[in-house]
Amino acid sequence: MSRRLPLVVLLVCLTLWLAASYGLRYGLMEDVQWVGACSDETFRWQCAVRSNLGLLIHFGVFGWGALIMSVIAFFVPSRIGRVLAVIGLLLGMLALVLYTASLAVFAVVIAGLRLVRAA
Repeated sequence: MSRRLPLVVLLVCLTLWLAASYGLRYGLMEDVQWVGACSDETFRWQCAVRSNLGLLIHFGVFGWGALIMSVIAFFVPSRIGRVLAVIGLLLGMLALVLYTASLAVFAVVIAGLRLVRAA
């Protein structure tokens, strides 16, 4: 196995996660079609997902989750710390895309520092 393979896999996964996050933002949260449909029919599952996602964004769950995971990952040694840093990075990227940039910036920086730290 190549030394760079985990890095390449991580970058591909982060790219796909970023594309999915933007798809969620522009396809469900900001699309005018769902604004009109959810004001008329609130019992559709898409409207329930949109409403619950709006509540999670409003209370900053993604930003706080990313920050907590990143800080924990920074102090946990070995592979578990790396896994927690990747989770923090994924949550931080989602929070950056979904309007919680103030907390997510710190989470992404801390998770990135943990990932590049020597073993």
